[in-house]
Amino acid sequence: MEPRPSLAQRLKVLFIGAAHSPHDSAIFHKLSLIAFFAWVGLGADGLSSSCYGPPEAFMVLRDRPHLAFFIALGTAVTVFIISASYSQIIELFPTGGGGYFVASKLLSPAAGMVSGCALLVDYVLTITLSIASGTDAVFSFLPASWYTRRLYLAVGGVLLLTLLNLRGSKESVLPLVPIFLVFVATHAFAILWALGAHIAEIPTVAHRTGAEVGRAASELGLAGMFLLMLRAYSMGAGTYTGLEAVSNGLPLLREPKVQTGKRTMRYMAVSLALTVFGLMSAYVLYGARREPGATKTLNAILFDRMAAGWGTTGYVFILVTLVSEAAILFVAAQTGFLGGPRVLANMALDRWVPTRFAMLSDRFVTQNGVLLMGGAGLVLMLVTRGSVQFLVVLYSINVFITFVLSQLGMVRHWWGARRREAGWAGKLFVNGAALVLCLSILASVTVVKFHEGGWITLLVTGALIAAVTAIKRHYAHTARLLRALDSLVAAAGCESPEIIPGRPPAIAARMDPQERTAVLLVNGFNGMGLHTLFSVFRMFGGVFKNFIFVQVGMVDAGIFKGPADIEKLEAKVREDLARYVSYVKAHGYWAEAVPRLGTDVVDEIARLAPGLMERYPQAIFFGGRLVFPEDSLLSRWLHNYVIFSVQKNFYYAGIPFFVVPIKMEAGGAAHAA
Repeated sequence: MEPRPSLAQRLKVLFIGAAHSPHDSAIFHKLSLIAFFAWVGLGADGLSSSCYGPPEAFMVLRDRPHLAFFIALGTAVTVFIISASYSQIIELFPTGGGGYFVASKLLSPAAGMVSGCALLVDYVLTITLSIASGTDAVFSFLPASWYTRRLYLAVGGVLLLTLLNLRGSKESVLPLVPIFLVFVATHAFAILWALGAHIAEIPTVAHRTGAEVGRAASELGLAGMFLLMLRAYSMGAGTYTGLEAVSNGLPLLREPKVQTGKRTMRYMAVSLALTVFGLMSAYVLYGARREPGATKTLNAILFDRMAAGWGTTGYVFILVTLVSEAAILFVAAQTGFLGGPRVLANMALDRWVPTRFAMLSDRFVTQNGVLLMGGAGLVLMLVTRGSVQFLVVLYSINVFITFVLSQLGMVRHWWGARRREAGWAGKLFVNGAALVLCLSILASVTVVKFHEGGWITLLVTGALIAAVTAIKRHYAHTARLLRALDSLVAAAGCESPEIIPGRPPAIAARMDPQERTAVLLVNGFNGMGLHTLFSVFRMFGGVFKNFIFVQVGMVDAGIFKGPADIEKLEAKVREDLARYVSYVKAHGYWAEAVPRLGTDVVDEIARLAPGLMERYPQAIFFGGRLVFPEDSLLSRWLHNYVIFSVQKNFYYAGIPFFVVPIKMEAGGAAHAA
């Protein structure tokens, strides 16, 4: 009879959902996103930036609003160029080619690390800015006296989206589809209405635009006018963030992933370019202005002017449109929750950040990454008090660091492939154009925003780079120490009696469940597992007659890509355990393998332990623990948390557990401590 779930387990299922099985061959299809849902989950960031990117750019122009037509056109062209360049990245990296992966493969691991750190900071800012902007949009149609309470809603938004994303990417996207569709419908109507209502005024508007260009050139000079437009273009750079999210989130998409990814990119590019151009044109046509200290957003002011005279219909239109803006800004934070944990997982697999960030929950969600992104977004929201004006200054610098490194890597790739790749010149041109654009935007954004607070973004990114470099150095040092244990793998193939002291004659083993049984927790056929096995013999001689080898194959972000990867992992686990079993049986003992697959080693072991104790009443569990030459906070944080969690669970359950310390010497040797 199955034990009744605890209250904590029942609450987990209620709020987060029941566990998925890695053996379910249809799980990848169930959890993947078609292009439309990917457009909602990954494209909402770019589309929602029309709520703050164009307004920030337009407000820079002040009394020269007609220059906005040039900014709008330049922004739309930039969107299409960057999108086209990322479509080529999707083709080249069909398993997922975010900024971290592209820079790592095409430039260097260090360049990839810089790109990854920049993306992580950018995704945290995406979460915070999107929710803060959404909150402002909500309070645009609420009484001004309520504005002081907006931080409560912003904090609640971060917490709610964190909870939704712990359930899974698809589950977090599906409830947001109606919101997304209402936003698209209302804004498409507003843009078409604005352009249609003023179509007869096109000659007049063109004349005023020409006159304004002439006046600006005479008052500011050509250089001054260009710098003004460059500043406006730079302040609207937040519009382009999110365009890299599809290439980074390709593992989340439905097969065939490349076609789905490219289709999603087209949806994003067309919808974003048209929305930005349409809104900035509407600002000019309706003479929208936002006074300093106003609680209404520029878009709210635009819709007020547009719907003036519509009566009740106008009020309903404004309300629905602003509610959809507020809602899609909350949806846009999804990009940070989907992309940030993915970057963290990739960096964890390469040992730039703790490996636990590559682990999946039983819902196949990178849970630690989601919690980190949500926690960082919550802290930033509280520190900045949700100030959109300040967050916009911090925003968009880092994404262009990633853009530049990705495009530089692609340019290098196409140039190197010019003798073997058909059509390389056209592809080089697309990525080269994107590189020039992104590099110029990065330079201008950094110069314009640096003294206004942009230096904070660069400082935080630099600190993160220093931290991950220290982690990588520690993992590299650990790898060198562990290589000393690999000699035991070779030694396990020899028949020297010194290897297992007190070894009995090699006769056919017979299983007796009442005999003393050693259950060894291993992680592959490696030096650490063999060191644990040999330590059991050294400490207990021939006391144990049965040996059970337990290995849990970790289904992490690097494995959870398709059924073939799951099958390959399962085969590898069985092969490793078979080598332990063969070795011990050859020395006259009974041995058995217990393979498992799962997302949490501790939980899997806790589930199988009672059954093993029932079969082998005299069983004692063993697990190895690395002891480093110099114990530090970093080594305690990055290692051994699994073995201690298992030990804690076993002690509570009354199951005997023995931790075998494996002392790592600075010179590379290892022995039982």
